[in-house]
Formats: sequence, structure tokens, C-alpha cells
Amino acid sequence: MKSKFLISLKFLFQLGLRPLVLYAVYKFGLLTGHYKRVTPAAHPGLIPAYSSRLFSLPSREQLSQILGEEGKAYLLKEADEIVNGKFRLFGAELVDIDLTGDWKLAHWTDFETGKIVLRPLTFDIKYIWEPARFGWAFTLGRAYQLTQDERYPRTFWKYFEAFTQNNPANLGPHWMNGQEVAIRLMSLVWCAHVFSNTQKENHSSQLLASIFQHAMRIPPTLIYARSQNNNHLVTEAAALYTAGLFFNDQYWRKLGWKWLNWSFQNQIGGYGEYIQHSTNYHRLILQTALWINLIKQDVLPLKTSQAIGRSAHWLFSVLDNSSGLAPNLGANDGALIFPLSSSVYEDYRPTVQAAARAFLRTGLTAGIWDEMSLWFGLKPAARVVDSSAYLTENLRGQNSWAYLRASHFKSRLSHMDQLSLDLWWRGLNITQDAGTFLYNAQPPWDNPLVTTRVHNTVTVDGRDQMTRAGRFLVLDWANAHIKNIIETDENILGRIQAHHCGYGRVKHERTVTVYQNECWRIEDRLTSPRRASHTYCLHWLLPDYPWELEEHESAVSLKLASPHGLIRVTISAHSSSHTSHSGISIVRAGELIYGYRETHPYEGWVSRFYGQKSPALSFAIEITSDLHSTFSTEFFFPK
Repeated sequence: MKSKFLISLKFLFQLGLRPLVLYAVYKFGLLTGHYKRVTPAAHPGLIPAYSSRLFSLPSREQLSQILGEEGKAYLLKEADEIVNGKFRLFGAELVDIDLTGDWKLAHWTDFETGKIVLRPLTFDIKYIWEPARFGWAFTLGRAYQLTQDERYPRTFWKYFEAFTQNNPANLGPHWMNGQEVAIRLMSLVWCAHVFSNTQKENHSSQLLASIFQHAMRIPPTLIYARSQNNNHLVTEAAALYTAGLFFNDQYWRKLGWKWLNWSFQNQIGGYGEYIQHSTNYHRLILQTALWINLIKQDVLPLKTSQAIGRSAHWLFSVLDNSSGLAPNLGANDGALIFPLSSSVYEDYRPTVQAAARAFLRTGLTAGIWDEMSLWFGLKPAARVVDSSAYLTENLRGQNSWAYLRASHFKSRLSHMDQLSLDLWWRGLNITQDAGTFLYNAQPPWDNPLVTTRVHNTVTVDGRDQMTRAGRFLVLDWANAHIKNIIETDENILGRIQAHHCGYGRVKHERTVTVYQNECWRIEDRLTSPRRASHTYCLHWLLPDYPWELEEHESAVSLKLASPHGLIRVTISAHSSSHTSHSGISIVRAGELIYGYRETHPYEGWVSRFYGQKSPALSFAIEITSDLHSTFSTEFFFPK
């Protein structure tokens, strides 16, 4: 680990002075007790009795038509689980809804500064925060709108009262983070609309008071969200704008609108990718944009509309149409802040459909995923397509497609994954991204899946492409350059080429070609300007299918028994040096099951849900050379 002084210098020069100053001001406010004074635990005083209705609700008939019998059964099953005290944590495991906690009730700054430690330092606080985002309340609201069954609002009010009684304003860990407060605020405003006719005499005032207290908590620490310049700022600005409209408060409305537009215009790149380089966070900011589009009473500036449109186009372009999944790119912390669909957590079609209708005037074919569009007030598009126009990083075959990771970074990134390839065939993710698993845990599970060695790319001398300076901080960004190559060969459907120099003098160039016969060829060329011995390792993270390996003199062939037929992966390695040698290995679930290589416990895993991991095949071939080397990989799919 680099020295803190050197890391600070690199942070200053690579991210600029602004985020460092903003963060320093925030820390100073914590140390001096400023935030404790301006966010008191006392009652905030008079709470406006007035609140505006911001959107209308879909009818029971509309919901029933879109959901169909299967969708209705899934929705009511999930709603009944919540009535029985359970919800699906991060979209997967069924766990108890716990909003009480066993911590000392103290000001949120005492938790933020570490004066009060919740549990062991390696405990992941996301497990405390997630149920308090009230994502499960959307399921209750949808079920109530469909059935008018009073059990669903009764359950909401029960848990709402439990939260407010055990977590008074500004006391406890649920008030530590402005983004958590913001997400909860928007959830509660949605619930205020859906459950408006189910309140007891004191419910209305309690809910208004809680929303008002949430809104008051955000502005004092907005400077922290500005220092992060990521999804924190988007959600906190959206919550302020929501509260401004809901209570007719011009200060909140203007403040939220200002930073919303700034965020969309500055955090979305020229070709649509989000600043955090994460499909999960990309979905989050698009859902936030859809919420704002539903409730807004101001006209979006042209630059904002264009940025959101690019963002919708980017997510559309990386959607796998067969499965509804998307590459597990970057940080995946289980966030789904507007779960307005009976589709499963990892299905991106609800958000893609709604965003395409709202911002691109197009859409997917109709399906159960249309429910989100209905809640966001969006009508079907006149033009329906299976996939959006391609990104430069995309190639598509007849039944397969691939995304080649090649980015030019301008701010913080999630993973060190340049030139990693995500390959899909008939809805199966063949070369896959490992995901995240956990942010905070005992080593080696302290967010290790950011490293280069678990991605589908080449490492040099066992190094990362960039410098990992902390659990969430990567420096010395290795920018990549990519281009489409026009081919006259009628057997070639497409070819792209990219390169980066994240390993100093060693240049990594990757060329990806897809052929008419559903064959994919990936060529990796490693070049060094001077003779020096390097160890190059090509890695592929493959599904945990039954496998068979054959080693030949010039190549190695791996056969995978997929649900759709036998897949063959052939790899050969060549070097211009006479001092090269190669090694082949397979690691599954942290254990070496073929060949030899130094193995880490986090290799051979894939995490589609936060906090959960499943076995995968980590297939690697290694070559040592003192000059140029080339890997050639071919994927053959059955017809």
C-alpha cells in the first residue's frame, strides 16, 4: 500500500482540488460539532399542513392487464411475504424486516465519526440501511392498488411507525448518510400518494412530519455529496426537489433543481456512460431521472435532456434482449430504489423500457416489464426495437453479442477492468464480470473484486492496471482507446480494436472479431519497447458448467456443457522470445482444480446479488517472455 502522503498527492493531482476541499470542509464540520448543531434531534417546529399531489396512480385494470396472471401471482406472493415480516434483501435472500436495531440512540454524527461503533468494524452497514430505504413498501403499494386488500396498507403503517419510533429525526445510523435519507424521502412521498386513503387520524401528520424532517436533514451535508460527485448528489438533489414540490418550498425546490441539472450534465459522459462506470448505478440514476420526469413542474434544460437521453441509450445498448440482464459492470451494491415491477432484481428491462419511452421515444416489445412505465406515466412507444443502436464497444452476432470495456476516465471509477470482455450467447453470460459481493468484510473479502486479475483481460506480472489506493479509491487511471475496424470479408460481421498502457512500458492491444458462423476470435497482443522478462496471464471467468479440457502442443481446448449445447473455447499463446513457457489452470470457488497457479480465495466466484456469491470457472493461461507475446482465444457456439 502506498504511503498516505503519496496517495494524497496523487488524489490532488488526478482528481483536482475541488473534491478534496469540499470533503475537508465536511470533515471539519463533523469535528467541530457544526452538523450536530444544525441538525438537532429536537422537533423541527411547525410542519406545513399543506402538501401537493405530484402524480396520479394507474388503475386496477391497467395493472391487471400488464401483469397478467403470472405477474399478479408473483406480486401478491412477494407482498404476502412482507405482510409476514420478510423482504428480499438486495433482491435475493428472504430476511426479516428489521427497523429497530440494537444500538445506542445518539446523534448521527457520533456514528459517522466513530464515537459509537455499531458492530465490528468489518460489519457492512448496508445490511442495516437497506430495509430502511422502504423499497419493500413499493411492493405493498402495488399490491394494494391491484387488490384494495387492507392488509397491505396496515403493514406499511406498522413498519412506518416502528421506524419513526425507533429512529427519531437525526438520531441513529439511519440518519448518517444523506443519500439514505434522500432515498427514504422519495419512497415515503410515493407511499403518501398510494396509501393516502388508508390513514388513521394521526397517520397523515406523522408521515408529513417524517418527510419534512428528512428534507431538513439533506441540505447541511450536501457538500459531502458534492465532494463525491456521484449518485449521492443525484439522489439528494432529487429528494430536495421532490420535497420542494411536495411542500411548496421554493428553497428546496430551487436547490434540488440546480444540483439535479448540474449532476446530469456533468456526470453523464459524451456517449452516455455514467461517471461511476457501473450498470447498477447507471440504472439508479436513470430511475431517478424517471421519477423527476414524472413529478417535475419545471422544464428540463436542453443539455440535461440530451445527457439523460444519452444515458438511456447507453443502458439500452448493453441490454441482453433474451434474458433482460446486463453486464455486471463495476460496483453492484444491490440498489434498486424504485422497484416498480414484478421482474426480478437483475432484469434491466423495466428501467430500459421506461427510459426508452421517456427519453428516446422508442422501446422494447411489450411484457411484464411494462409495469414500471405505467407507474411513471409513460405510454407505449410508436417505434419498437429489439436493441438500441450499437456502442463502439459492442459487437453483435446472430445469437450472440459482446461488450468490450474500453473507457476514458474523468473521475472515480469502480473496477480496474480495461479491455475486459463480456460475451453473451442466447441469454447466457459466457465471459462474465465477477461483480462486487461485499464492500466491508474481513480480508480477503474487503471489496477484492475490483482487481484486474478477476476480469476477462490480461494481467502483466500479477499487477493491477491501476493503483488501488483504498477500498473505494483507484488512482493512476489507465485510459483505453477503441475503434471500429471496417472489414470487406463477408464472413466477418464486425471487428473492434482497443488498447491501453496501464502496465507502463507494456502495451496491451485487444482485437475482437465476430464471424457469420457464430465464432468469436479475441487476439491479445502484448508489446514492450525493450527486452525485459514479463509474465502475461490471460484470464476468462466462465459459468460453472461441466467441463472437459484438452491440452495440445500448440493450443488448449476447453469444452463447456451449457444448457443450450456444447461450447468450445480454444486458446493458443505465442511469443517472439525463445525463453517463454506457459501454464494452464482452472480455479473454482477459490480452489485450484486444474494445473498450477498462485490462487486467491476470491477467484472463481461471481456475485450477481450484493452479499451473495456463486461458483464460476476462472480459466487462465500464463506465458513468460522477454519480448512480444500474443494470445488467441476462439469461442465456438453450436448452431
